[in-house]
Amino acid sequence: MTPTSDPSLLVYGPRTEQLHEPLGVGEQHPRLSWKLRSERRGAAQSAYRITAAERADDLDASSRLLWDSGRRESGETLLIAWNGAALRSATRYHWRVEVWDETGAPGTPAQTWFETGLLTHDDWQAVWVGRDPHSAPPVEPPGDEDPDPSWGTPPLYLRREFELRDTPVRARLYATARGVYEPRLNGSRVGDLELAPGWTEYHRRVQYQSYDVTTLVREGRNVLGAIVAHGWWSGHIGFDPRRAAHHYGSEPAYLAQLVAEFADGSRQVVATDPDWTEHPGAIRAADLLMGQHVDARCEIPGWDTPEAVAAGRYQVAVLDHATGPLVAEPDPPVRVTRGVAAVAVRQRGPGRYIADFGQNLVGRVRLTVRGAAAGRRITLRHAEILADGDLYVDNLRRARAIDTYVTGGGQVEFFEPQFTFHGFRYVEIDNYPGDLQPRDVMARVLHNDVPRAGTFECSDPMINQLQSNIVWGQRGNFVAVPTDCPQRDERLGWLADAQIFAPTASRNADVSAFFARWMRDVIDGQDTDGAFRDVAPAVTIDREAAPAWGDAGVIIPWHLWRIYGDRRALRRSFGAMTAWVDHIRRHNPDLRWRRRTGNSYGDWLQIDVTTPRDLLATAYFARSTEIVVLSADALGLPEVAAEYRALHGGIRSAFIDSFVSADGRVEGGTQTGYLLALAFGLLPESLIPAAVGHLAAEVESRGARLTTGFVGTALLCPVLAEHGRTDLAYALLHQEEFPSWGHSIRHGATTIWERWDGWTEQSGFQSAAMNSFNHYSLGSVGDWLFGRVAGIDQTPGSVAYRELLLRPLPGGRLTWARAEQETARGRAECGWALADGRLTITAVVPPGTTALLEVPTSDPAGVREGGEPAAIRPGVLAVEPADAGALLHLASGHYVVSAAAPDTHTPPVSSRPVLFSRETS
Repeated sequence: MTPTSDPSLLVYGPRTEQLHEPLGVGEQHPRLSWKLRSERRGAAQSAYRITAAERADDLDASSRLLWDSGRRESGETLLIAWNGAALRSATRYHWRVEVWDETGAPGTPAQTWFETGLLTHDDWQAVWVGRDPHSAPPVEPPGDEDPDPSWGTPPLYLRREFELRDTPVRARLYATARGVYEPRLNGSRVGDLELAPGWTEYHRRVQYQSYDVTTLVREGRNVLGAIVAHGWWSGHIGFDPRRAAHHYGSEPAYLAQLVAEFADGSRQVVATDPDWTEHPGAIRAADLLMGQHVDARCEIPGWDTPEAVAAGRYQVAVLDHATGPLVAEPDPPVRVTRGVAAVAVRQRGPGRYIADFGQNLVGRVRLTVRGAAAGRRITLRHAEILADGDLYVDNLRRARAIDTYVTGGGQVEFFEPQFTFHGFRYVEIDNYPGDLQPRDVMARVLHNDVPRAGTFECSDPMINQLQSNIVWGQRGNFVAVPTDCPQRDERLGWLADAQIFAPTASRNADVSAFFARWMRDVIDGQDTDGAFRDVAPAVTIDREAAPAWGDAGVIIPWHLWRIYGDRRALRRSFGAMTAWVDHIRRHNPDLRWRRRTGNSYGDWLQIDVTTPRDLLATAYFARSTEIVVLSADALGLPEVAAEYRALHGGIRSAFIDSFVSADGRVEGGTQTGYLLALAFGLLPESLIPAAVGHLAAEVESRGARLTTGFVGTALLCPVLAEHGRTDLAYALLHQEEFPSWGHSIRHGATTIWERWDGWTEQSGFQSAAMNSFNHYSLGSVGDWLFGRVAGIDQTPGSVAYRELLLRPLPGGRLTWARAEQETARGRAECGWALADGRLTITAVVPPGTTALLEVPTSDPAGVREGGEPAAIRPGVLAVEPADAGALLHLASGHYVVSAAAPDTHTPPVSSRPVLFSRETS
């Protein structure tokens, strides 16, 4: 990027509770954040002022401000708690932040708003309504066979007429469901949210959504409606053969409240009550795992408008007068974020086609049907992969993943299910009338609409495909909760998968609010003894968590603090974190975690080896205890930190005594065993070189192939690179023979596979009992691509990228690599290129942050910045020599550094481990 002459400090990206202009904030003291941009070197915020008011115009009238922080001499920009007047429910607040730079000159301010939801239970007048079991049953579909009865009853079509005496100046709808719902108003869909209210631990929390419906209501007659399906509440969940009625409830229900405000200050509330009615509809069945069945002949046009006829209506039942544990939705909702056109359509028989979207994805299909007679039954089956040209569906297990559309006889009809989703690259359309063209079939991609945060690319197309596979795997598995897989009868929030992948996830997207919300489900699943569960929400699997699985309850809150500066998430989780460590200690007084290990999975799906499970467990016991120490320090709890620091020292000693030999060998001799010992600091300093040698020899003996599973893979390349074996780290990254990332890509993978041997030339498909082709865990190498290959990281003591650690790592067959990262404080960039014996590094450091740039070079004295000796350039605060390069201390700004190419046979500039924040003992 070329610097401009603009000297100003620009505020951008203002957020409330880490969200852009959120409608329905549920916090009494929401936190405000912003980012900074400047083309000037050394730019930094020296002071800020926040002002807030109920009207945007009042921000310029000091007498009408609700909060004026005054000028605060501070460089802080993150998560500053509201300290103004007490917030009222259902109220919009505008706020502005002004900043001053390091010279005292004013920057360019930013202005935004947030709106509160219903902050107290007293604000709710609505009651839960649903199907009355004593009323008339829904109208049956005419003629055609019914959908599978195991899918449950048809969705609710609910309706309420009401009159408004005037056109409101403001109208809001607050709604939720026990199930999943689509709100309707005067014949129009309300909002663009999908699968609302999402999946939480419903016994503890049901989220509600807030909608601006001002433009949809009118004076006179109106109709408020909703379609409500079973969803996670009472549909199929996981691989449990029972329906989810055994987990939450047996039938869906709806709760909603429309608030219309008029120019004279009065208001009118329309809420779910006994006056609502149910109606027949076209959706005959809908299940998240099984699919959706629609009979267009049953559609009643205009059923949700004032003009609808009264036939077929019957009263609802009031199911519950208490609203229950309602909370405002605190993170980005699920949305359709893009459409993917079919790249090919092949006919496989009369009326039978297979469409290929060229990308394994998660969502649904929008199908266009032209000129079909009424009653034609079209089915859509979904699969991730083909076998002999047809869909391979054995790995779906009990999930049918079949959508059915019975045509209504229209000239052009559109079918797009809204209460199911599938994991697929291919869809088979059967009994389609006429010739199916690619333009008639479109995949619609669904996931939590978390903001994109980073990009990575390099000179190797295979590694670029790997990064694409990682991103698509994240999209497909971030649907309401971080799931293990999107296609089969599972889709559970496995804790180990999430903690292993969280560092990579936060490179690709801003997952701060997403993970903070899910952590509440993790904590809700903790038992009275302190044990977490393997999955959250805790359904299907009801046992104490395994090592590396339960440890997510400790690791993820710490990650949210380190990456986003979210002290509140850390503080709210801290009691659960210590309870987990105490649970392990209580049952393992010798400090070797061998008892109460749940269904100990070890290094799940490792290849050809078995890492001792008590070794892995004890290593994670040490790591979780270390994080408790670091968290206690961060929260200002020195006595707690001292207690757990002593415990960590004891666990470390027990690990060394039990699993480490005098020559640096780790019991079991597996790659994962060495990686855990090295990454978690569980070796005597004197034995580290020997252990690295044993690890390297093990990798080399396998022809630069890995044996790691879910746990070890995240550590593999980082540990090798940190300890001077960049050559092996790159050899593994470039490997294309089985087992490797490249092996799956060479065979057409567009997402990360669950297992290295999901398909091989020698054995074909692995067992269909467990073989997902979209499973993000083994994509945890993505964090290393950003942090070392391109070089964007932060120093061990830094929080939320306050001090960047830029560590580009040339190696392998790469000639260049670069990444951009939208950090919590602003955009950071780092990239490098090799040409004609020279290494060129480009870097961008956001205002208010600093950076340590490690330049690997064979000639440290010859480092240049902007064509001049680095030591005399503005913004280069210091230059220090290093063993194999130079260390540049940078202020904020844009930098172009060149140096002689590094000697790739020497260790990197710094071989000190920086995988984790700092030593605790």
